[in-house]
Amino acid sequence: MSVKLELYRVFKEVAEAGNITAAAQTLFISQSAVSQSIKQLEAELQTRLFARNSRGVTLTADGRMLYEYVRSAMGLLETGEEKLSQSRDLQMGHLTIGASDTVTSQFLLPYLDRFHRQYPAIHIQIISGRSHKVLGLLQSGKVDIAFASTPQEGASLETFPCLATHSIFVAGAEYPCDFDHVYTLEEIARFPLILLERKASSRLYLEKYFLQNGLHLNPEIELGARSLLVDLAAIGFGVAGVTEEFVRRELESGRLRKLRTSFDIPPRSVDLCVLRDVPLTSAAQRFSDFIRESLRRG
Repeated sequence: MSVKLELYRVFKEVAEAGNITAAAQTLFISQSAVSQSIKQLEAELQTRLFARNSRGVTLTADGRMLYEYVRSAMGLLETGEEKLSQSRDLQMGHLTIGASDTVTSQFLLPYLDRFHRQYPAIHIQIISGRSHKVLGLLQSGKVDIAFASTPQEGASLETFPCLATHSIFVAGAEYPCDFDHVYTLEEIARFPLILLERKASSRLYLEKYFLQNGLHLNPEIELGARSLLVDLAAIGFGVAGVTEEFVRRELESGRLRKLRTSFDIPPRSVDLCVLRDVPLTSAAQRFSDFIRESLRRG
């Protein structure tokens, strides 16, 4: 096919130049090579494509019909090469990211802002979902990059830690508890707890930690949205299990207060995840590098 493509390229140049000598000069090959290419193409197609005249050559009826298709095909190939070059140079492109709303708002937003300012021609799409969902989207090729909390290491996954997160317990400033008391695991478990729904990775992580210490968590309220969990804790509905890094504003404003504990739950990590051994698009590779470089600089 590559040989025939070259024959078509010669055919198109001769058709447009109307002269074998001129076509040879444009193609930087000899006149005999041009003539031989035309003869070979005519032999393969079993038709005459050019008629000779005193000024050079003109297309036959079959040649004119073929020329319209060749011109169109060559034009598409040139456009494809140009688009590919633009994509490599990040003058265009598409980037699809999988991340939870919380990770997007609490971590990704400033990076997305800076990246978009630097590469405004890259179209960025964000598909929202918890860790297990966005990792599934990554595995199926529906997102280029996923941000997930402490994903299970696998042969198909390459990860880069972006943000350490810490699980804590908080309550509204007026909640009837002793904020100076150091609470044990047993005491925390006895509170009316407000937790995210069980499919949330942070909820599963909390439950696993308590189970390892012989305790079951039985929350009074289970929610799908972090913001609602914070709101209910703030107005005194109970003690909420939250990620400290995602409630900093509420803690700093005094809307929520952190309970002191006799235990420290090991931190987790929000990781940038890509598929191992699967080449990234130019836009995805640049965004991945952008995140890594920004974090290394601190």
